[in-house]
Amino acid sequence: MWYVSTRGIAPRVNFEGALFSGYAPDGGLFMPEELPQLDRETLCQWSTLSYPGLVKELCALFIGSELIPKDDLNDLIDRAFSRFRHREVVHLSRLRNGLNVLELWHGVTYAFKDLSLSCTAQFLQYFLEKREKHVTVVVGTSGDTGSAAIESVQGAKNVDIIVLLPKGHCTKIQELQMTTVLKENVHVFGVEGNSDELDEPIKTVFADVAFVKKHNLMSLNSINWSRVLVQMAHHFFAYFQCTPSLDTHPLPLVEVVVPTGAAGNLAAGYIAQKIGLPIRLVVVVNRNDIIHRTVQQGDFSLSEAVKSTLASAMDIQVPYNMERVFWLLSGCDSQVTRALMEQFERTQSVNLPKELHSKLSEVVTSESVSDEAITQTMGRCWDENQYLLCPHSAVAVNYHYQQMDRQEPSTPRCCLAPASAAKFPEAVLAAGLTPETPAEIVALEHKETRCTPMRRGDNWTLMLQDTIEDLSRRWRGHALNASQ
Repeated sequence: MWYVSTRGIAPRVNFEGALFSGYAPDGGLFMPEELPQLDRETLCQWSTLSYPGLVKELCALFIGSELIPKDDLNDLIDRAFSRFRHREVVHLSRLRNGLNVLELWHGVTYAFKDLSLSCTAQFLQYFLEKREKHVTVVVGTSGDTGSAAIESVQGAKNVDIIVLLPKGHCTKIQELQMTTVLKENVHVFGVEGNSDELDEPIKTVFADVAFVKKHNLMSLNSINWSRVLVQMAHHFFAYFQCTPSLDTHPLPLVEVVVPTGAAGNLAAGYIAQKIGLPIRLVVVVNRNDIIHRTVQQGDFSLSEAVKSTLASAMDIQVPYNMERVFWLLSGCDSQVTRALMEQFERTQSVNLPKELHSKLSEVVTSESVSDEAITQTMGRCWDENQYLLCPHSAVAVNYHYQQMDRQEPSTPRCCLAPASAAKFPEAVLAAGLTPETPAEIVALEHKETRCTPMRRGDNWTLMLQDTIEDLSRRWRGHALNASQ
């Protein structure tokens, strides 16, 4: 299985190359050169699999046994999910009035990113040990990515991780999940800025190709192909859990409601659909509505500023993974995609070509949800089910309630729930409800923390470069001592 850049200039790579790159050298994102097609028989066989079983099948399909033999792959995925709290790893809650909530948050940090990052970290360590190499992972986070990335690699001997978090822009719990991990390979910076501002020094560092190569840098943000790959399993599991039967011709449709910021789960769902899964995609966002405007009007442009909302992990203006969706919609036309994305990078505003926009609105429905609607939805779900939603999950469930109240006949629907309400007590209180906080989250309050400030006026890029150089020196020292 080969991977090509959505912008068509970078040479193709195998899965290992895509895993370690993040962005392609031409600024594009890696995608499979050819998408396999799953027939009805395969879907019927997969329908009885557990969530980890589906991840194993999808990864085998997109990685290739010459890179990771099947037995090794299965072991890596079992290891990745060994710390999850629920025996199913991912669990479907069937609630009143046809509300299906797929709980993607049973990992260590109570958010869906634990699923893909725990697998990605296992793949990384597998290749690093084989090649006797070291990487420094650099992550910018709006809240959940940082802690999930830290948990997936903490204590790993071939990996250092640097995380930039937006001080005061994530919840207290999210911040503590990052700053209380005191392992030697974990380095956390608290930036006086929002998540888009802290991306700037990271982009600058990654734009220096020689520096990236010299220090073996990589990113684990949602652009990394291996994360999108694992997230495809959410959609397969949702489908098999919610489809009324697999005996009809054609197979019945299931609607999957995807709350998103950077569009990773949307890209994963669209690829799942392209390889044969009969799902209809609904993408839901908070007041940061670039994806909604793109679907409705073809208006792919930044707004004046990021708006702070209760669904804070989705307070993102640049949905990087839309580039993958545009590429697929254009028939894998890298010239069209490159022109589109380069214009966006230059002017921060693009009107999609008519044909591309009409294709997008055929495959995706969208909705944008206000804070008021989020708290109302959390309240209603509690009243009807005694079930607490996190604000991001409420963005998805709000769509379900809208459809239900219109009393339109509907296909079965599954709402993806990206995080546990336990992580967002502020939003739970705002909805007039009582937070339920698990003991391990309460315990964070009393742990020692470690976090280096990046203040306004500091040279953030220089601080980042200095840290990376220091870690490289340390690793070379360790490697030298080990070989003597």
